[in-house]
Amino acid sequence: MTGLGSFAQAQPAPPILPTLSFGQALSAVHSQSPQLAASHKAVESAQLRREGMQGLGGPSVAITGMAYRYSANADVNLDSARNALGNVLGQLPAQVVGSVGQLPQLPSNYPLQRQNSNASASVLALWPVYMGGLSSAVREGLDGKTQEAQADAALSQDQVHSLLVQRYFTAQLAERSATLRRRALEGVRAHDNAAQRMLQAGVIAQVERLQASAALADALQQSHKADSDARLARSALAHTVQAVTDVLPVTPLFVNQQPLLPLHTFQTAALNAHPGLSKVAAKRTQAQALHDASEALQKPQVLAFGMREVNTQGRPNWVAGMAVRWTLWDSIDRDKLAAAGQRTIEQAELTDAQVRSDIALLVEKNWLAVEQARTSYQAGQAQEDLARELLRLRTAGLKEGTSTSLDLIDAQLNLAKVQTERASAANNYVQALAALLESTGQTDTFEQYMARADIVITPDAP
Repeated sequence: MTGLGSFAQAQPAPPILPTLSFGQALSAVHSQSPQLAASHKAVESAQLRREGMQGLGGPSVAITGMAYRYSANADVNLDSARNALGNVLGQLPAQVVGSVGQLPQLPSNYPLQRQNSNASASVLALWPVYMGGLSSAVREGLDGKTQEAQADAALSQDQVHSLLVQRYFTAQLAERSATLRRRALEGVRAHDNAAQRMLQAGVIAQVERLQASAALADALQQSHKADSDARLARSALAHTVQAVTDVLPVTPLFVNQQPLLPLHTFQTAALNAHPGLSKVAAKRTQAQALHDASEALQKPQVLAFGMREVNTQGRPNWVAGMAVRWTLWDSIDRDKLAAAGQRTIEQAELTDAQVRSDIALLVEKNWLAVEQARTSYQAGQAQEDLARELLRLRTAGLKEGTSTSLDLIDAQLNLAKVQTERASAANNYVQALAALLESTGQTDTFEQYMARADIVITPDAP
């Protein structure tokens, strides 16, 4: 039996780790989170695309140029010319014909070949005078894309904040649980040693000694498990804040004994600030823009144009004018497309109504969860008081001989269990509060609730 006690005493001390407050963790996440960085890049991309299309529908000027070399070859048949010439000579006076007869004869064919190099350049100007509102519709659609990217970025920020709360305070709970288990193990080990001495003195029976040893083995296993859980929780927190080593959370779990503001207060805030509603509104803007673009394509389009050569000798060639295009009929049923665009707008409006209903229900669920966790923590006070009193009585009873060492061990383990459950209830409160604030679009107020808390639970609290 002494071997087990020696093994328990040989446990390594908890490692000394760098500490991290919740505020520091939040700053680290905001500056280093790949998810937030990606969402910010998406917003910047959408904004730049919109800025780049600001001048859509305005005039454009282009210069074109080309250089070329050509070779042209042709074989001209002169038989018809020879025949015509013979007929003409036959009608002339003999004296003339005699003199003409001394001229060389035309060949039957004559090859032609021409080669040359040249270059030209011209300036072309185009100005869409009227496009039926197409340019405005495109810009409106890009505005909707930007709004959607901004809403996605806000959603990502809220999600990252909630994830940080989950991992930070879960790590804090794991530290609290590990501390309580170590304390319980120390107490059980002390009583195990006392039981060994009492057995040697003949005060207790062998079965009581075995019970103490079994309790020590169980306490040791529970302590090792709690330490492993704490190590895993610290590792998860370190990955969240992009730390190179595990970190130790120092901001304690907390509970505010005062009830939350009424439910309708949070529901009203959610309907005004939830990023999900902004995203639905952005989708509706895009649907309206697509519908407007479809309508614009059914209207006439007027285009002004002009072109002038810039590298010619003398008077350059130029052209200028107006062009009008109006599609009277094509193979696409534009009325159906316009109707489809209108249905998309209606879909966005119905989605907005559904999302508002879902958000109100989610806020109610989270609000109730916060209140339930708060009352659960408060209700656990009576159980902790009872566990402390039972431990005090068992300690006194062991001295007076009215309690056994196993009774005292059970009382110690029960106190550790009750305190762990209360810490878990506090963590439930914190997690439910973070979920409530995320569902209302108010994650930035989490630290205000933390600062107002009137109950804090540190890992080493008695």
